[in-house]
Amino acid sequence: MYLWEKPDWPALTWDERKLTNTLAHVSREQGRLLGRMEALGFDLRNEAHLRTLTEDVVKTSEIEGETLAPDQVRSSIARRLGIDVGGLVPADRNVEGVVEMMLDATRNYTETLTEERLYAWHASLFPTGRSVMNKIQVGCWRDDSSGPMQVISGPVGRERIHYEAPPANSVASEIATFLRWFEQPHDSDPLLIAGLAHLWFVTIHPFDDGNGRIARAIAVMALARSEKTGQRFYSMSAQIRREHKDYYHMLEHTQKGDTDVTLWQDWFLNCLLRAIEGAQVTLSSILTKGNFWKRFAKEPLNERQIKVLNKILDGFEGKLTTSKWAKIAKCSQDTAYRDILDLIDRGALQKDAGGGRSTSYSLVSE
Repeated sequence: MYLWEKPDWPALTWDERKLTNTLAHVSREQGRLLGRMEALGFDLRNEAHLRTLTEDVVKTSEIEGETLAPDQVRSSIARRLGIDVGGLVPADRNVEGVVEMMLDATRNYTETLTEERLYAWHASLFPTGRSVMNKIQVGCWRDDSSGPMQVISGPVGRERIHYEAPPANSVASEIATFLRWFEQPHDSDPLLIAGLAHLWFVTIHPFDDGNGRIARAIAVMALARSEKTGQRFYSMSAQIRREHKDYYHMLEHTQKGDTDVTLWQDWFLNCLLRAIEGAQVTLSSILTKGNFWKRFAKEPLNERQIKVLNKILDGFEGKLTTSKWAKIAKCSQDTAYRDILDLIDRGALQKDAGGGRSTSYSLVSE
């Protein structure tokens, strides 16, 4: 029997005594992070928000095996938020769709979650009406016309069924119950509500596809309500992506267990804690970027130099060479070399150890 087949479904419970210490730790770290972000200036907070949302959109899709171009995601979010960043690129429709859903969940977190809103999110995820090569029903509940909704792995003929969702004819009533619960006042801690909302929605599995992404968006919406801000500074989806094997194992274990979901709530809280702790890396990077531009705000740098320096400060992968500079700045290698030498003279860049073709450069730390 699956979770939804139990006699007392959907009355899911947990042992709050076993979660008290973890819950207190997560709440404390959540508050500390929000406090540190509040102390940043407006521009730096926006930068942190943009980075976090970009990571969230990319990683929630990656969990489902879909790869989105980070520069397209960043550009789409920046345009919609009115954040002035250089090098905006056009975004594909599927990128725009995930961004639309995540921004609606975060910016409009106080608005009621309804069937129509869930339909709109689903339609945004699948603008062509297809999931990869398969035609699916978009913006409506599944009808199971091709068989029961199952989560399966393994080759044809040796498939393993990890989960089977409630029958399609019960989806409308299941979702109605879920939405009433989600919008009612709760005595439980909001972080536990976020964990339960994620589990409950993915248990119903109401759509042909996209259920995981929408479940994570609902959890993010619940977290935004708990923090009373639409700005995001940590990415739960990025942390779930890092722990995706544990994530799927815990979901399967919970779906095959009883209606006491203490283990799931404990896993969710600890994953959330690791996501919040991981945000310190983003915060450190943002502060480094802010301090760098304080030092060089009055320097007469050209557009190419500003563009490449921002690229480095945003997390440039690998070593910076003249050829990479030329590619990023869309200029000749001679021009790139002159730009680099000028920045070395100004104390912004330094030549790394090595020489010849392997010559590389890095930022000068304070």
